[in-house]
Amino acid sequence: MKKILIANRGEIALRIMRTARKLGIKTVAVYSEADVEARHTRFADEAVLIGPAPSNQSYLDGDNIIKVAKELNVDGIHPGYGFLSENAAFAKAVKAAGMIFIGPSEHAINIMGSKLEAKAAVKAYDIPMVPGTDQAITNIEEAKNIAVGIGFPILIKASAGGGGKGMRIVESSKDFESQMDRAVSEAKSAFGDGAVFIEKYIASPKHIEIQVLADNHGNVIHLFERECSIQRRHQKVVEEAPSAVLSPELRKEMGEAAIKVAKSCNYSGAGTVEFLLDEQSNYYFLEMNTRLQVEHPVTEMITGIDLVEQQIKVARNEVLAYTQDQVQLKGHAVELRVYAEDPTKDFLPDIGTLETYKIPVGEGIRVDDAYEEGDEIPIYYDPMIAKLVAYAETRTEAITLLSEAIEAYEIEGIATTLEFGHFVANHEAFQSGKFDTHFVQKYFSTEKMSNPEEENAAAMIALKYYLDQKSKLKPIESCGKAWSKRNKH
Repeated sequence: MKKILIANRGEIALRIMRTARKLGIKTVAVYSEADVEARHTRFADEAVLIGPAPSNQSYLDGDNIIKVAKELNVDGIHPGYGFLSENAAFAKAVKAAGMIFIGPSEHAINIMGSKLEAKAAVKAYDIPMVPGTDQAITNIEEAKNIAVGIGFPILIKASAGGGGKGMRIVESSKDFESQMDRAVSEAKSAFGDGAVFIEKYIASPKHIEIQVLADNHGNVIHLFERECSIQRRHQKVVEEAPSAVLSPELRKEMGEAAIKVAKSCNYSGAGTVEFLLDEQSNYYFLEMNTRLQVEHPVTEMITGIDLVEQQIKVARNEVLAYTQDQVQLKGHAVELRVYAEDPTKDFLPDIGTLETYKIPVGEGIRVDDAYEEGDEIPIYYDPMIAKLVAYAETRTEAITLLSEAIEAYEIEGIATTLEFGHFVANHEAFQSGKFDTHFVQKYFSTEKMSNPEEENAAAMIALKYYLDQKSKLKPIESCGKAWSKRNKH
C-alpha cells in the first residue's frame, strides 16, 4: 500500500495522514468548496476538490470519491469516522474498484449496522442483552403487551439508529402509541428505515465501550474500555480510559464479551463494542461501531498502540502485531471534545470565526485539531473543533491536567464546550466516578452556573477561575500555516 485516499475532512483526516506519513505512505485529501483552505488539504501529498459544500454533494458522494481514487492510482481508502465510514455499499464498491477499504467487510458493517441483526448475531454467544424484542415491531397492540410484560419505563429504538435519533422513553402504557409513532417517523426521516424495537429502559446506566482489534487470520484482541457517560443529546462530550468503576475481573469479562461480539460477524480491523452498565455492575450489549471512534486517542494513550497504524496493517493482510497478553494498561487518559457549541443554550452550534485560537502544550497533553486562528467553522459539518486529551499516571492527575489544559486553551469569537469541560473536570460526581449518562440533566444548567450555591461549590469556583484567567499553561500558535501546500487538483 503506497498511496491512500482519506475520504473525510477535519481533524480525523489529519490524524490518519500523520500515521500514513510515518509508515511512508502517500496521502490524497478530498475537500469540498467549504474546505478549500482547510488544513487537511495542505498536509496531504495531493488534494482534490470533490464538490459543493453540502456533504451529500461532496463527502458523501462515494462514486465520485472512488472515481478520484482510481484516477490517482490509489491503493486504499480510509473512511475515518462519520460520512461513509459505516456504509456497506461504499466498502463493497471500493473493493469492486480494485482498491482496499481500510475497515471491516461489508458483511460485518451490514450486520452491526442493524441493532436487530446485531442482537441476533451475538445471541448464540451468551452475551447479556437488555430485555426486549429481538424483531422489528409490526403489531402495536402486541408490542404494548410485551412492554407491559417487560415493565415500564421502556425504550423505543430505531434499528438503524444512532446519536439518539429514533429513540423514545415511554413511562406508561397510555403514552406507548404516541411515542411509537414519533419514533417511527423520526427513524424514517433520519435513516430511511422506520423499523423500531423495544427494550427495558436502564434508568441510571454508565456507557462503557471496549476497543477491539481483529485481523484477517482469526485473531481478535481487546484494548480495554473507555468510559463515555458524559453526554448531551445522547452524544459523547467527555471520555476517559480506563473506567473508574470496573474491577479487573469485570474488565476481563467485558473484554472477552467484546471479542465474542467481533467474532460473531467475522470482524477485521478496529471496532468498538458498546455496553450499558447498571448500578449493580450488570452489563448489557448495546451495539458495535464498525469504524474508528472519535475518542480513540484515550485508548492509544493508555496502551501506546497507534490504532490507525493497526487498521492499515490489517488492511494489508498482516497478522496482528500484539497478542492479548502483550497489551498493557498504563496510566489514565481523559478527553474533552471541544465543540463550537454554546453550553448555556442547550449546546446549540455557534458557528463563526476563530478570532483567537491558541492550543495548550505540555507533557501529557495531546490536541487533535484541524483549525487555526482566523478560520471559520463551516455550518455544513459537525461543529467539533478539536479533541483535547490529558494523560497522567493516575486518574486524579489526568483530570487535574485536563482542567489546567482547558484554562490554557484560548478560543475567542465563538462559544465552545471548554467551560463545560472545566465544569465536568471539577465536579465531585465526575471526580468520584459516581456519575452516569444523565450527568448533564442532573448537574448542569445555565441557572446552576449563575447560582453557585445550587451546585457543587468546587466546580463553580473552578469554573469562575477558568473564566477569569487562562494562564496556567503556555499556549502555542497552531503550526498549520507552516505546513507545505502540496499538489491541489
